[in-house]
This record gives sequence, C-alpha cells and structure tokens, in this order.
Amino acid sequence: MTNALLAPLGALLLGYLLGAIPFGLILTAAAGAGDIRRIGSGNIGATNVLRTGRKGLAALTLLLDLAKGWAAVTLADALWPGQAPIAAAAAFLGHCYPVWLGFKGGKGVATLMGIVLALHPLSALVFALVWLGLLGGLRISSAAGMAAAVSAPVSAAFFGRLDLVPLLLALAAIVLWRHRANIERLLGGTEPRIGAKSG
Repeated sequence: MTNALLAPLGALLLGYLLGAIPFGLILTAAAGAGDIRRIGSGNIGATNVLRTGRKGLAALTLLLDLAKGWAAVTLADALWPGQAPIAAAAAFLGHCYPVWLGFKGGKGVATLMGIVLALHPLSALVFALVWLGLLGGLRISSAAGMAAAVSAPVSAAFFGRLDLVPLLLALAAIVLWRHRANIERLLGGTEPRIGAKSG
C-alpha cells in the first residue's frame, strides 16, 4: 500500500477510533449510575448524562467528547499533514455511529466543537458563544446545540475559511438529522428544558 493511501487511511482509522469512545457510557457505568442507554432519551451524550443527576459526570462527558474531536484532528494533522479533514469527519461519525454500540451513539455537538476548535479556533469561539448563550437563555439543549452546529460553517465562511465550509456544513447537517425527533418536539412545544427527567 502506497503512502498516498496510508495517510488518509491512518487519519480515517485514528479519527473513527477516537470518536467512537463512548465516554458518557463509560463514565456513568464506572460511577455506578447504570447504563446511560436505559436512562432518559437513551443517548450517550452529556445532556442525557445530566439526567442521572450527576452534574460532574455530565460536565466531564462534555469535555471528553469535545477533547476527542480536538485530539483526532490535531494528532492526524501532526502525523499525516493535510489529512485533518478526514480525521475530523471520521471522529464525528465515530461518535454518532460507534460500531461497538450498534452504531447508536451521541448527537455530535460536543465532538463537533472539539473538531472546530482544532480546525479554526475563531469559529470555535463563535460556536461556544452561540451554544452557551442559547443554553443559558432558552435552557433547551437541543436548540442550543443545533444553532451552534449551524454557526460553524457560517462563521468559517465569515472568517474566510471557505475550505472548511463543505465539511462543517455536512457535519452540521448530520447534527440536525440526529436531532430530528427534537425538532418535532420543538415545533410541537414539548421539548424539555434542562433539568427535565425525560424527553
């Protein structure tokens, strides 16, 4: 196999394997909080971890999900320069569709922020401001996360990183797809706010 194939394959595998680490599931199990997939929405992300009542676990899940996206891009870029976008996409897909959980993973918001942080810190700042601003104002995790995801390609374009727009647009679209049930509830006025026990 030539180096031309090894580099993208290496970035793909590295990204996917890092992205597919189910930190929410691991942390809740290790803390004796049970199987997160049997709690609340069944999602393995930080919002559902919060439904266990363990705020510290939820915060740690968010940080680790963010960190794995950042690490995948940063390591791939160091090992195989130019392959960061492949690692970014693979890490995101690994988080959303981990093979060892039957391809049932998280919704990708925190991991996407880590990816954006590694690719373009200014866009990550916008991402964080949108996410935290809406989360604090609306207290609806899904709305804040989706808006933050959409802000990524918009801010990348605004700051002149047009090369990142197709990738970030595709990942934002997957975030919206992963939130389709939430969108239905938002339209119906039944989406729970932070602190709700179900939804």
